[in-house]
Amino acid sequence: MTKNSATVAVIGSGVAGLSAAIRLALQGKQVVVFEQNAYTGGKITAFEKQGYRFDMGPSLFTVPHLVDELFELAGKTPSNYFQYHTHNEVCRYFWLDGKQITLFPSVDRNVEAITTVFGTESGKRVRKYFDDARKKFELTAPFFLESSLHKMKTYLSPRVLKVVSEIPRLGLFSTLDDQNKRYFKEPKLVQLFNRYATYNGSSPYQTPGIMQMISHLEHGMGTHFPVGGMHAISQSLTKLAQELGVQFELNAKVERILLEKKQVRGLVVNRAERMFDIVVCNSDIKHAYHELLPKNMRRPKKTLAQEPSSSALIFYWGIGQTFPVMDLHNIIFSEDYKEEFHRISSNGPFWEDPTIYVHISNRLEVNDAPKGKDSWFVMVNVPYDQGQDWEDIVGKVRRKIIERISSVLGKDIAPLIETEEILTPPQIHSRTSSVGGALYGTSSNERMAAFLRHSNKSSSVKGLYFCGGSVHPGGGVPLCILSGKIAAEWIEEDE
Repeated sequence: MTKNSATVAVIGSGVAGLSAAIRLALQGKQVVVFEQNAYTGGKITAFEKQGYRFDMGPSLFTVPHLVDELFELAGKTPSNYFQYHTHNEVCRYFWLDGKQITLFPSVDRNVEAITTVFGTESGKRVRKYFDDARKKFELTAPFFLESSLHKMKTYLSPRVLKVVSEIPRLGLFSTLDDQNKRYFKEPKLVQLFNRYATYNGSSPYQTPGIMQMISHLEHGMGTHFPVGGMHAISQSLTKLAQELGVQFELNAKVERILLEKKQVRGLVVNRAERMFDIVVCNSDIKHAYHELLPKNMRRPKKTLAQEPSSSALIFYWGIGQTFPVMDLHNIIFSEDYKEEFHRISSNGPFWEDPTIYVHISNRLEVNDAPKGKDSWFVMVNVPYDQGQDWEDIVGKVRRKIIERISSVLGKDIAPLIETEEILTPPQIHSRTSSVGGALYGTSSNERMAAFLRHSNKSSSVKGLYFCGGSVHPGGGVPLCILSGKIAAEWIEEDE
């Protein structure tokens, strides 16, 4: 096998799999992507109903240069394939007592907004908060996010020495909630910045304070939205991959990864054996070990035993009226955030007061809804599926969401719902092989969670690599793209 003759199978066409496939094709390899669904993109997909268009999965888009980079590597002009809006707001926040605030991708504007709503002292503190979040991100991102934590050379980098010297100030040994309380006396601001734990399916009362740096992605680096919706990300990357010679086989369910003497031999796809030199698994890591790999192979028990991340219950509503008080991203906070996360992380009884996220894509993509109407993506965080009565939970959550949003808007929204679809954790599992519908694989509810995520390379099987939200560096569109990059770099280095 020469460098340019290696055959590679990629299991799954999520954004991580697409990222890996493009980079491997640029290395000269023959790449085939197997996707169990009739479409590419994994969680990034969309549908239309009664004149409304909905993105089904991720709705937040940051760090667009990571997408652009893939086109640039191929010598293409990114804007010929993929374009995006740069939005002037990050999110609008609402509380049941009538308090509300809009935050921006600008520290100065945020200081002004927070000073106006919460007072001068809070304004001063938030400037310090954003400055520290930026410093943490700039210091640690090249180490924790952009490099493999499973290569010795990563730890020999001069940059790591600086990270080590700053460990006491990174927040690794306190929770995000503890960290935020050191900055803010105002409980609503603590709650607002605690929400960044949800960006990787974790609890702010358990995840380490270093997660403060996530806020820098939006407030320091900008908030964006793709032209054509989030689905345009996977569509444009699929087009690029095809132009580079990557083959896609849809409705192709991978049933097993074939091994011979601790080396990859190929796959069983739709009951047929297919031979490959290399396999890149973009499937949930637990699904890979429990369903695809031999039962007798050595398993990373500590990694697989980690607590799954939270899941989501999503309502897609076509709303027969537009509400200018709401923007692209909106959060309606619960009154007892701590209890809400306790119920989620303990898989306890349904919490009657969930925090509600409302994404309205037609604020930027005007054709996503008929004129004078809105396309709503309404989500609450829920535990991963362990056999709960989701029919009962859906009914309760739906009633509560309608009640809460109606209270904020001052109008009963129930009669305005013209069309509806619902996505539950079991459905997420079924469509994406995310075990239990856990959106990010494992949570980051441990201090050393970053080091417990599965490597992008198998330590026991030659030719087997991993990418996606359930392995290093984690979930979300930017990290999944980086995951595909790290896996492709491993493969190139191993030749």
